[in-house]
Amino acid sequence: MTATLFINGPILSMDDNNSEPEAVLIVGNLIAAVGDEASLRAKMPDGTKLHDLKGQALIPAFLDTHGHFPDPGFIALFRVDLSSPPRGNCVDMTTALERLGEKARSTPKGEWVMGVLFDNTAIAEGRMPSREELDSVSLDHPIWVLHASGHNGVANSLALEMQGITQDTSDTESGRFGRATDGKLTGLIEGISAMGEMGDTDFLIDRDKFWAGFKACRDEYIAHGVTFAQNAWTSRKMLEHFASLPAGEDPGIDLLLLPIGELEPELSDGPNALEWAQNPYVTLGPRKLFTDGAFQLQTAYLSQPYHRVTDPDHPCGMPYMSPKDHRFEVRKLHNLGHQIHCHCNGDAGADLFIDAVAAAQADNPRDDHRHTIIHGQTLRDDQLERMADLGITVSFFSAHIHFWGDLHKSTFLGPDRANRLSPAASAEKYGVRYTLHNDASVTPTRPLHLAHCAVNRRTSGGQTLGEAQKISALSALRAQTIDAAWQVFQEDVRGSIEVGKTADLVILSGNPLHDPKSLKELRVICTIRRGNICD
Repeated sequence: MTATLFINGPILSMDDNNSEPEAVLIVGNLIAAVGDEASLRAKMPDGTKLHDLKGQALIPAFLDTHGHFPDPGFIALFRVDLSSPPRGNCVDMTTALERLGEKARSTPKGEWVMGVLFDNTAIAEGRMPSREELDSVSLDHPIWVLHASGHNGVANSLALEMQGITQDTSDTESGRFGRATDGKLTGLIEGISAMGEMGDTDFLIDRDKFWAGFKACRDEYIAHGVTFAQNAWTSRKMLEHFASLPAGEDPGIDLLLLPIGELEPELSDGPNALEWAQNPYVTLGPRKLFTDGAFQLQTAYLSQPYHRVTDPDHPCGMPYMSPKDHRFEVRKLHNLGHQIHCHCNGDAGADLFIDAVAAAQADNPRDDHRHTIIHGQTLRDDQLERMADLGITVSFFSAHIHFWGDLHKSTFLGPDRANRLSPAASAEKYGVRYTLHNDASVTPTRPLHLAHCAVNRRTSGGQTLGEAQKISALSALRAQTIDAAWQVFQEDVRGSIEVGKTADLVILSGNPLHDPKSLKELRVICTIRRGNICD
């Protein structure tokens, strides 16, 4: 059994006292001892390797607190990247259509062409493509362009036909099919329920493509210090892909899967229950629900109208289901004993979930349920107070500050609400434990840049968005290590450098506490997973 002693560098343990020990000893895949160097040298086994940090920092490995692993791998290998600045370089419709056409020319007729990460708010024309524009790319390929948020998309005529969508197809409670003034379909499909399988991250992914994308995404996460990934909207098909991993095989990264809440109880009980391989590296976690959509599409559900309204019929956005139906789903999962993670971008969407949890707790009190609001970007102080009382936690999408912060201020929310975007400092004030996330592939998984977003709150345009909501570098790191582990009941096995925990560690190019303004300049030098250095 291999052993390694880490010395000669700042060690940030993220334990309850935020201690900074002199040395860490790992034996096999566990942390065996933490303390002063002399004591650990005295107890290290024969053959222990010495790892001189040479002033570089050792911290616990990062946990992905909300993402859609391995979707980034699918994008890299199988889809057309249409992202705009500051992430990509697709700046206008012509560029987008040219990229789709290039993919179509290399794709056999009849097979799908899928573009992703298209952002109507960042492209020159300020809109989604039309059905006619996608038809001009090809009439021989079904073409589907998914918005960067994952909450709407546009299909060409062949794609609509293949999906059975016609002028007679009715809107759903939480989804709409775009129509011109003459009633003809524009190709725009809004809302998860209306998009159907085209909105799933596993759309067009078979078993071979799944594992190819898995490996590509795993390598990206490991390179950035993430050893614990999430798939936070796991369809039945995706669950079956994950379940194809043999029971004893190590996939090279640990995983938490969040099945779609509406799949329960049938997913877990009855004749059609999922057969799970019980692989120790893959865990079924909270069940996932939604209350609303995305800010870029003005479908996030707000209590007050958008700063610059683009849809007069829905000036505050829209809920994805009625309060009655949402309460039913929350109560069902709560009573089944599941933890719930619920997508709530707007504060009115958060009200729906907070009210539903309050009702479920009143009927059936559960200690330490850790139900979680995902995104929570416009949470108000009164909501945070209620959350603290109800035991609700939150994971903030702080990367929005960089990628869309300027638009939040000018268009979506206006200056006052934008200055409270992802209000982590207020969460600390009211005693609500929180985490931070990237929501990959909406934004790429980059933990150090994410910490920079929450600590410095700088937009891509160079503005500071909400001085009062800045948090410390230590808080931002804890939110992606020990607090991230706690949020999904993993705090006993990972998230801090403590004896008995899994030896998942990251070596950084410098001490992240020394210059918080330069957090994004730090690099991951080395990722150690289960005691082994990852190549």
